[in-house]
Amino acid sequence: MDARELTRDEKKKIRSLVMGMCANYDRESGLCLPLDCACYMLHKCWTGAYCRYFREAVLPLNPELQASLTTEGISPELRACAVCGKAFLPEGRQAYCSDACKAEGNRRKSRERMRKMREKRPGGCYDLPPPKA
Repeated sequence: MDARELTRDEKKKIRSLVMGMCANYDRESGLCLPLDCACYMLHKCWTGAYCRYFREAVLPLNPELQASLTTEGISPELRACAVCGKAFLPEGRQAYCSDACKAEGNRRKSRERMRKMREKRPGGCYDLPPPKA
């Protein structure tokens, strides 16, 4: 796997995970408790070697970040949700990030399908008879 430079967003997410979720990080001193030195992950600029505790216990809390850091290439196979536009990791042919977005997407598709069906129907259902003379 080739090392690449971390994006600004990835650095920000790593920093928030370390400071908020890492049990080895001491907030008062900013040190990694087992190593008794500055936390390696806070100043990381390249992909490659990671703190073992961070990789095994903290990184799985953010699957999107985990995929971007552990896959080869420039970026992971992220998709934008068809309804809200939020990036997510798809499972198979998944098009929506959540069940709520899935329900909204299906509602929109159904509405569009019914609109097209009504347009194709000859003589709309709301046609009034010609006025009497």
